[in-house]
Order: sequence, then structure tokens, then C-alpha cells
Amino acid sequence: MSSLSVLEAKLETESRAFQQLQKELQTAIESRQRLDSQQQENEVVSKEFEHLEDDANIYKLIGPVLVKQEKGEAVGNVKNRLDLINKEIERIEKQLQDLTAKSEKKKGELAQLQMQFQQATGKA
Repeated sequence: MSSLSVLEAKLETESRAFQQLQKELQTAIESRQRLDSQQQENEVVSKEFEHLEDDANIYKLIGPVLVKQEKGEAVGNVKNRLDLINKEIERIEKQLQDLTAKSEKKKGELAQLQMQFQQATGKA
């Protein structure tokens, strides 16, 4: 196998690895956007609870049924949900940073390989 075909195979492999990293990055971005949306919804609900009287009727949708819930329980559930969402956002942010760094590194490696390949094809 000539050095040119070895370089070409390596370029192909690295290109696929870069594409996979881009897919993972896109998936993480979509997860982050979903979490942002959930966070905003729950913050709105939490603010609405502040305006309710303690004896106000609160209903929770469980499947097709509305079930009455105590205000304290509902407030606690929303607070717990917000805590979980915030922790998940932190995890996804770290994942995004890692994937971005890996992607940038792989992009540099790919550019280097492309340059080597072009030089090799120019000599051949």
C-alpha cells in the first residue's frame, strides 16, 4: 500500500470520526434546548404558585385525568423538577464543552491531514 493510499484511508477515517462528533454535538445542543424549554415552563408554573392562595384548588394532569393536589405538594414537585432540570443542564453544558473541544481538535487534525494529502498528490 502506497503512502498516498494510507494517507487517504486515514483522512477518510478521521473525517468519519469528525462527522460522528458533529452528530453528538448536535444531539447535545437539542437536549440543551429541550431542557431550556422545560426550565422556562416550570419557572412560569412556580411564579404562578406564588400568586395563589394557600387553599386554592390545584390540579395535576395524570394521563387523561385531572387530579386535585395540595399546594405544598405541587410547589415541592415543581421545585424538585427545577432542581433536576438545572443539574441536567449543568451536565449537558459540560458535555457540550467537551464535545466542542474534541471537535475543534479533530478539525485541526483533519486540516493537517488534508494538507498532507494535497502535498502528496501534488508530488505524485
